[in-house]
Amino acid sequence: MKKIELEIVALSHSITQTHSYAVVLGEVNGLRRLPIVIGGFEAQAIAVALEHMQPSRPLTHDLMKNFMNAFNVELQEIVISDLQEGIFYSKLVCYTENDTVEIDSRTSDALALAVRFACPVYTYEHILESAGILMEDSSGKKKKGEAVGVEESGAGREDLSTMSIDDLQNLLNEVLENEDYIKAIAIRDEINKRK
Repeated sequence: MKKIELEIVALSHSITQTHSYAVVLGEVNGLRRLPIVIGGFEAQAIAVALEHMQPSRPLTHDLMKNFMNAFNVELQEIVISDLQEGIFYSKLVCYTENDTVEIDSRTSDALALAVRFACPVYTYEHILESAGILMEDSSGKKKKGEAVGVEESGAGREDLSTMSIDDLQNLLNEVLENEDYIKAIAIRDEINKRK
């Protein structure tokens, strides 16, 4: 299977779900976005690394990086390898001078390590096809994600259930223009549920 490279384009916060965030991955040289809901601690770990902040004591992912460096283990790449019932599964592809090993990982932890090691993040077409969102601006060109920002947003599922498919599609286009990925996830899920 051909791998598709992704990059982190945004980190969003949902005010409707306590401690719920979404990391938004963008297809490199492509138009699709892959929003992944993560916890607050993992969002913090990713944000700290993206902003090149130096905490006074190592965070768990910093400790993991230090441990890997001490034993000459290189994190070669992250692969978001599967999506089952809305849960993303990832693998850390690690390299030593003697071997290459794939290690199962939560996607949020894998991304926190990827930022620290500056290694590429990949996924497969079937994952982008089922969970990705297509982004285009009025000129038909790819929208570039801002530097990591925290966006306040929310989506009331009960309101979505009363809307028609056409209304949902129009609302999806509107929230994508505003880069409100948390709301877009809820709308996309409601549309997919009805298909």
